[in-house]
Amino acid sequence: MRRSMRTSDGLDLAVVEFGGEGIPILLLHGLMGRATTWWPVAGWLSAHGRVLGPDARGHGRSDARGPWTTDRMTADAAEVLAEVGPGVVVGHSMGGLHGLVLAARHPELVRALVVEDMGVDFRGRSAAEAGSWFGAMPQPFPSLAAVRQAFGWPRAEFGDYMTECVEERPDGYHLLARVEDTVGIAAEWAERHHWDAVAAVGCPTLLIEAADSVAPGGQMAEMASRMPAAAHVRVPGTGHLVHAGDPGAYRAAVEAFLTTHM
Repeated sequence: MRRSMRTSDGLDLAVVEFGGEGIPILLLHGLMGRATTWWPVAGWLSAHGRVLGPDARGHGRSDARGPWTTDRMTADAAEVLAEVGPGVVVGHSMGGLHGLVLAARHPELVRALVVEDMGVDFRGRSAAEAGSWFGAMPQPFPSLAAVRQAFGWPRAEFGDYMTECVEERPDGYHLLARVEDTVGIAAEWAERHHWDAVAAVGCPTLLIEAADSVAPGGQMAEMASRMPAAAHVRVPGTGHLVHAGDPGAYRAAVEAFLTTHM
């Protein structure tokens, strides 16, 4: 089921209710993604609680209006969770960062946290390269197969993921998120760190790192060492989309964590 929620700054967020009952489990997607990219994970997570996830502003079917900041987008996620009650937050990439900051700023809302393949300090990097890469994509794509081909190298699972992140129009398939908006989001990461948030997270936390991670080397392990109740798992043979690259290992790690901490 899909519904809409109005944020405190007047923006309409699309929220997907995946199913399940009990404690809320909030799913936060990555940059360029949308809530429905979580469908394979939500299927088994629904045995553990009420699973829901928003399309972040500028993504999916949510309104596209800034500010494109971690502060504002974390506030959006907090407002979604506050509506349904305290629960577990599971985030991938951008969503992992927002989940971490949410847990630091609103400990009353987050009982446990899962962060998949995301760092908190990308200072010195540039968002321009990613913007050029996405901007060079030949939109519109003539078919979903073309979307898979464009995004599926070097890992096929990313091509499959991106087929959830386009819409069909009369002239072909277009990305739902505007490149200029996502570049604006990533640009802040190159300028600002969130080590202060890491130190403030007190809830049980699982940090899942890809073998070929987007996070700077050793950073996720360092994050775990600065939290009072964190575990760090690195999944061999995986790229940034750990939950798609090795779904069995991801599920085993998350379910073991939830069994202990829910």
